Amino acid sequence: MRDIATRENIKDLILDATDLLLSRHGYQKMTMSSLADAVGIAKGTLYLHYPSKEELVLSHIDRIVFRLLVKLQTLAHSNRPAAEKLEAMLAMRILFRYDSVNHYKKSLSDLLRDIRPALTSRHKRHFDQEAKCFAEVLESPDFELKSPIDTARAMIIATNSLLPNNLSSAVLGDRRAVQRSISLIADMLIRGIVK
Repeated sequence: MRDIATRENIKDLILDATDLLLSRHGYQKMTMSSLADAVGIAKGTLYLHYPSKEELVLSHIDRIVFRLLVKLQTLAHSNRPAAEKLEAMLAMRILFRYDSVNHYKKSLSDLLRDIRPALTSRHKRHFDQEAKCFAEVLESPDFELKSPIDTARAMIIATNSLLPNNLSSAVLGDRRAVQRSISLIADMLIRGIVK
């Protein structure tokens, strides 16, 4: 049991260091050696956990989305009215990502252009996971829908323009501006489906 906890702690330390080095140097200049040094482990130990720099960075993105999905599930299962849940969830999916990468100087797309095909594939999987979470709430009798999952996917697509994937936080604006934008979008989306 202690080995598992230690292994998980090492993975978190590695992913924390990945975040730091990505923000400082970007993907191209970040090396496995500099990462191992930042964590205080041997480079070989790093490769035991992550077989490549690409997989390591994708795992960093996966961890952000996993943490987001936990928050979305918590909101989905809260006692709020369904429309309030949706509004909070739409805001959460944008603001959580914004907060997670707002210290990056470039957009994720620019920062990770060398691994764009793999990143795009991961994004698709992440958006599908989010859509399932939204669809649970959209199954409420408060909404008039033909397909909760299709509506959930449409909500994901409609709000993706505010993600820091293609725009840096500097371009998106400060957090309050992003929050105002997502509130307006959420209001329009939800008003169209409430009975």
